[in-house]
Amino acid sequence: MIFSGYGEFEYARRAMRFGVEEYILKPVNPTEFQNAIKKILRVLEESKQEKSRKQTEGSLFKEYILNAIFNGTDAAELEKRAAGIYPMDFLDSYRRLMLLEVSGDFFENKSGQLLGGLKIAGLNADYLNVSPQQGILLFKSESDEWKETARRVLEILEEFGGKDAKCYVAVSSSLKNRSQLAERCRETELLMENRFYGLDSHIFMAEYDVECADDVQLDDSTLIKQIRQDVRTKDMLSLSEHVDRLFHNYRQNVGFSQIYVKFVFSSLLKVLYEAIPSKNDRDLNEEMEMLYRTADIDEIRRIIEKNIQLLEQETQTDSGNIHQEVEEVKHYINTHYGEEISIEMLAERVFLAPSYLSTIFKKETGQNLSKFIKVCRMEKAREMLEGTKDKIVSISEKVGYPNVSYFCQSFREYYGMTPQKYRDQGENAGQDAEQDEEAVALG
Repeated sequence: MIFSGYGEFEYARRAMRFGVEEYILKPVNPTEFQNAIKKILRVLEESKQEKSRKQTEGSLFKEYILNAIFNGTDAAELEKRAAGIYPMDFLDSYRRLMLLEVSGDFFENKSGQLLGGLKIAGLNADYLNVSPQQGILLFKSESDEWKETARRVLEILEEFGGKDAKCYVAVSSSLKNRSQLAERCRETELLMENRFYGLDSHIFMAEYDVECADDVQLDDSTLIKQIRQDVRTKDMLSLSEHVDRLFHNYRQNVGFSQIYVKFVFSSLLKVLYEAIPSKNDRDLNEEMEMLYRTADIDEIRRIIEKNIQLLEQETQTDSGNIHQEVEEVKHYINTHYGEEISIEMLAERVFLAPSYLSTIFKKETGQNLSKFIKVCRMEKAREMLEGTKDKIVSISEKVGYPNVSYFCQSFREYYGMTPQKYRDQGENAGQDAEQDEEAVALG
């Protein structure tokens, strides 16, 4: 706004060119001045609201894109959807993921407290809701102390979760660009399955850096415990993965005596023998002697893998039974989506270990159980919005979300709009279709 004693049009024209909203000539008329101030304030407020609206839309779109990626949507398809709406460059800024899990409905009720705690601790990360029990943190900077960062995050979860809450953190390996996001998410999901083994650790790292022999011994103990569980539940996929990790530890690290390394793998061999009916103590003693005579770790690996193959042949689960168990779980979710559902409860229904159920369910459906439950609930909510006049709060309860605010957040992240906006769009589309039909009939 300019006050001027020059009334020539050229001065006013130049002022407008520089973005001046009001050009007031002296002497100033009080009423004109008051109206001009009100107009300027209104323009500033509208500009502020528009900026806030764009920031909110940008934040919502980021959440929608990240959810779509983590739910398996093709990246090229997302690029098409986002074209001209919002730049996708933000996806290349992430360097590490953390998958968080807390028992109960922590992320439904206390995600705000978590974010506040992270801010106070100086931990800067974007947050993405996954389910009432899970959330993801996306970090934009690298660190040499990811285990320490995970420990601080775990402390915050335990502080707000309460003394009875079971809290876990899974840390991905490093990210170079957006093409690795979905892969890193799957990586943390696999790591998180370690919680089923009843281990003392509540932090699971994709990149395990061994610093001393004591650290290795502790990790060996953990892996052997996991392998025992894999053998007991006939979970051959997890068994192979955990055995690979055990061998990886000794390929990457030197400085341990041959006797110690052979002792570790002789313990593993004993675990396998206990589950192979056709083997006896004499066979075990012979292979133990053979293992202790080996010249390198590759020979040890051949002995172990031969027995894993034998175990798989003798205890192979019938594929029809696996399919039947997965179908039973899917049916239960599709008919009880309005109730509280946990992986432990589902596993108990089909008489399987939670870790094994998670593995075979992912293998059969391509989705982990948490995602399958969320997708089911979101699709049921969409059907109710399209086919009923039920209130949003009623639909929220019917699809298993007692907290309507959290339901709206989850729906918005999944579909890119709120439940009310989704319903309004459907009603408007229906009205347009009716008008078109009337026009055709009249024509």
